[in-house]
Amino acid sequence: MKGFSSSFLQKHSQINSSVRINEKHNRTSISHRTRVIFFTAGKRRIFLRSRKLADSDSGTHPNKSLLTNIFKWLDDFICDFIDPPLRPCVDPKHVLSGNFAAVEELPPTACTVIEGSLPPCLNGAYIRNGPNPQFFPRGPYHLFDGDGMLHSIRISGGEAVFCSRFVRTYKYDLERESGSPVILNVFSAFNGGLLSSLSRCVLASGRALAGEFDPRRGIGVANTSLALFAGKLFALGESDLPYSVKLTPDGDIITLGRHVSFGEPYMTMTAHPKIAADSGEAFAFRHSITHPYLTYFRINPDGIKQPEVPINSLKQASLVHDFAVTENYAVFSDSQIAIKPAEILRGKAPIGVDPGKVPRLGIIRRYAVDESEMWWVEAPGFNMIHAVNAWEEDGGDTVVMVAPNILGVENVLERLDLIQTSMERIEINVKTKKMNRKSVCSGNLDFAVINPSYVGKKNRYVYAAIGDPMPKTVGVVKIDLSLSTAANSGDCTVARHLYPPGCYGGEPFFVPKEPNKSAATAEDDGYLVSYVHDENSKESKFIVMDAKSPNLEIVASVKLPQRVPYGFHGIFVPQCELERLYDN
Repeated sequence: MKGFSSSFLQKHSQINSSVRINEKHNRTSISHRTRVIFFTAGKRRIFLRSRKLADSDSGTHPNKSLLTNIFKWLDDFICDFIDPPLRPCVDPKHVLSGNFAAVEELPPTACTVIEGSLPPCLNGAYIRNGPNPQFFPRGPYHLFDGDGMLHSIRISGGEAVFCSRFVRTYKYDLERESGSPVILNVFSAFNGGLLSSLSRCVLASGRALAGEFDPRRGIGVANTSLALFAGKLFALGESDLPYSVKLTPDGDIITLGRHVSFGEPYMTMTAHPKIAADSGEAFAFRHSITHPYLTYFRINPDGIKQPEVPINSLKQASLVHDFAVTENYAVFSDSQIAIKPAEILRGKAPIGVDPGKVPRLGIIRRYAVDESEMWWVEAPGFNMIHAVNAWEEDGGDTVVMVAPNILGVENVLERLDLIQTSMERIEINVKTKKMNRKSVCSGNLDFAVINPSYVGKKNRYVYAAIGDPMPKTVGVVKIDLSLSTAANSGDCTVARHLYPPGCYGGEPFFVPKEPNKSAATAEDDGYLVSYVHDENSKESKFIVMDAKSPNLEIVASVKLPQRVPYGFHGIFVPQCELERLYDN
């Protein structure tokens, strides 16, 4: 890596700084000039953007060097002559069909409230992240690999403004400048057999050695989630460090840059940090393909990362996507989804399922300085991707965690349509190191949320999306965990809302009615917000559901000026927090 071209680093540091300056001031680059025209020329926006895409596809991008074109030709050669026929899970014509297809950026645009009225507690912004490739892939493409796009609805005084913007990652800006993909996609690059996988590895190495890209600056797409802590708003994806973003007073979204203080070159961070509502601390981790395979850390309220705790007792790389925290502990899952880079040499994907592995749960002190007190308990048949929440009972002797268990884990990457889940309550005795599990709700549930003020504390209610399959959902259920007792281990669903036929949503997000008085109000006194797409009319809307009502009834709907592709996780940022972000 010492042989990377210093001229390349200097060149691209200038490009990145000019993009930030243009965002803030005159916006004089080609892409920003067209964006000004978008505001003034109505439908001409589509023509200008389409012409840019056509230029990129034809290989006539004006800024391409001879070397760039050679690499592009080699990439095309792999797609045309080396790749075997694409399986549906990585065929872009299949993966990006319907409402999974990418959309253009959209500047702040006024919306129409078509049902009810927007409650005052929603003054702020709901933002949802998701994959949206800036170029239509020619080779294999997995849903998880698309460039991150943020879809925001800014609400003030009952009125709404909608905006869609790419997260301006290093990868996005580099490839926009090049006019075509440059950096390998993590999930789809190695899905075409031995020859194509090795060919892409050689091509990526050649590009790096030639100075086409610098992996020290990150390879991620920031397409998974958002988090608000330490006075900053972050777009996250677990293959990179977080990117700091902010909203402007008119509802636009600006990428401020990669937050390098959370890690060193080549480091990453989970897309699911846990934010303690009382202290403002963020608890996080990263997983790696090299030892240590898991590293735990926290970030104090001032945004300063504390010393890391390597988890050396994890003996092989595992896809650890999420975790949970309680008042005194952090809980990690070591599932059957293993990461084995050596599988590439056998013509297989490096991420797969190890059927002979027994899943485990690891418990470590929340403020541990090393892993000396960490221990693991076997959890046969329990494969966790997302955690809902965790807390302690029995005076701290029992750790309770709620999480969906992936049934048919062998389908988790290739056949999302075959995945089913079981929402479970897991009880771990800290003294005896034994575990009990029980189902609290049947059905294909995931993307579950709670009242954010209860993170790490005992909560009663869970709101989960009904997959069809994930990330496409047909409705939301409300689960009452107080019904899950030794005498009752059945379905704890107490409310359900199904979308009309042909309509599909995503993850709901809970917004309390009185966020500053949560201790004095009921836990479920608030609203669920989400985007829903009508596949019949091809239109999307923002909906608001009463989280306390028996049927999670819709109290407001907003027609959006552009469809919102199915995506991943979101966040609601209240007005008071938005005003703090304006100053960043």
